[in-house]
This record gives sequence, C-alpha cells and structure tokens, in this order.
Amino acid sequence: MSKLAVFLAEGFEEIEALTVVDVCRRAELEVSVVSVRGGGEPRERKLVEGAHGIVVRADTVFEEVDFTRLDMIVLPGGGLGTKNLEAHGGLMERLEEFYRAGKYVAAICAAPSILGHRGMLKGRKACSYPALESHLEGAQVSREAVAVSGTVVTSRGMGTAIPFSLAITEIFCGREKARSLAEGIVYHDGEEARTR
Repeated sequence: MSKLAVFLAEGFEEIEALTVVDVCRRAELEVSVVSVRGGGEPRERKLVEGAHGIVVRADTVFEEVDFTRLDMIVLPGGGLGTKNLEAHGGLMERLEEFYRAGKYVAAICAAPSILGHRGMLKGRKACSYPALESHLEGAQVSREAVAVSGTVVTSRGMGTAIPFSLAITEIFCGREKARSLAEGIVYHDGEEARTR
C-alpha cells in the first residue's frame, strides 16, 4: 500500500491539510499526519494549531517518521504554516532527498513556493496561490486547479483542495478509482457543475 505523509506546522491551512488526509484515506491509502512543532514532549507536540485556530492532533512527530517507507511528502499551505515548514531544516533536507530520488512531492497554496525556492520547479508546469506565483522559480506557471509535472504536484489554494487530493489519489490508485471517489463524495469540477 502506498504511504503518504502530510506535514503540519503552526499556522497550516486546515482545509488543505485535512482534505488530503480524508480523501486519500477514503481511497485506502496509508496517510500519516506529522507534526513539525518543536519543544516539549511528543504528546504535546502532536497538537498543531491551524491558521484559523483549529487544533489538530497529528499521528506522529517528525523525528518518529521512517522516510524510507514514504511514497509522497505533502505540504499544505497557509502563510505562517508555509514559513514554519520551510524553517524546519530536517524536513527541507528530507524534501530535497525525495526530489533527488524521483519520489513524489506535493504542495498546495503557499507551499509550492518552498519547491520554487529549492529549484524543484524549473522547467515544470506548476501553480500556487496567485499572490505567490513569483516564487515558482523557473516554472511554467499554470492557472489550472492542479498541475502534475513528473513527480511534482502543485495546487492553488483552499478551493482546489479536493481536485488536489483526487490528483494524488489518481497517482497511486489510478484514474478510475479517483473518478469513483469523486462521484462518491459528490464532487464535480466547475464545468460539470455549471451544466447540471
């Protein structure tokens, strides 16, 4: 079974993080929620406050993650959350190792800026929150909800969290599973919704 980890830092965008967890678990992918909070006991560090004051209890903390078992690193956005993720040296080191090894990395909203700062988007199609598109260094900037370019998946924001999650599902479970799941959660892209 494919295994993903969604990394939470203080100030993360709640919907972007939890939609990935929810949708991918519905697809029967193994998803861990990982706190990168510092200080204190692991039990305390598992509690991470999002951008809108919603506290989420992570499954584990960064130091306990076996990165050799992961197939994808997922970075949710949120202005402060993205800054705190990028400030975590250990996570950035692992992210770069993943990228060099050709393993999947995914980021949404403000978080694709992290990939841009590390040269991971050069020559790739990528998207992000509109105000941060200048940080997609070397990318062919897309206005689509989700851009999948090789092993890099990016998305634009809270409103694109479901298609982002379905794109991840499609990578690991195939197009039919993603379509079936979209139908099961009553998700239709904008064009379908307007024609119904």
